[in-house]
Amino acid sequence: MINVLVFWLFFIFILFLISGLRVINEYERGVVLTLGKYTKTLTPGLRWILIGIQQMIKVDIRINTVDIPRQEAITKDNVPVGINAVVYFRVERAEDAILKVKNYPYAVSQYAMAALRDVIGGVELDTLLAERERIASEIKKIVDSETTAWGIDVTAIKIQDIELPAGMKRAMAAQAESEREKRAIIIKSEGEVKAAENLKKAAEILGTVRGGLS
Repeated sequence: MINVLVFWLFFIFILFLISGLRVINEYERGVVLTLGKYTKTLTPGLRWILIGIQQMIKVDIRINTVDIPRQEAITKDNVPVGINAVVYFRVERAEDAILKVKNYPYAVSQYAMAALRDVIGGVELDTLLAERERIASEIKKIVDSETTAWGIDVTAIKIQDIELPAGMKRAMAAQAESEREKRAIIIKSEGEVKAAENLKKAAEILGTVRGGLS
């Protein structure tokens, strides 16, 4: 009877030990809470936690991407535009990402949306179209300064598409066509001037030759 009891106790103990084992992959960190309080952050490998007392939350530290859906914004010169972008970020401190912000991917995307609208509202359309990379870098700095406290490093923000109003597109296309026509006229005029100069030079050379022959 005692042997059976010892066997079952030993079996339960082994089961308890095994149930506390956790595998943390190389690209993960394990945030451990003991009775609800942060205790430590576990590194990759085979780890053990005290079941019933401790809880482990795994955090992926690889570079993650979040899409910023199409945002309506108005530029400094009052042109409405639609913009979408992508945020690239990674978790630097797993414990801060879990303890200081709820659902950090969602929080990063929401803050990036607000920063994008704010920055776009401070630039003119021509600047937005010509300096997309610089504006994206400015948005990144704003987002990065806030998310650093959350243990997040924003590595890049890329503006993908800039949608202009249909009327603005037509106006820009007409202006581009006008510029092409103007350039063509200038090139043609320059060619005619060059041709006239060549004819004049040829006439002068011919006159000189005839004078020499006479």
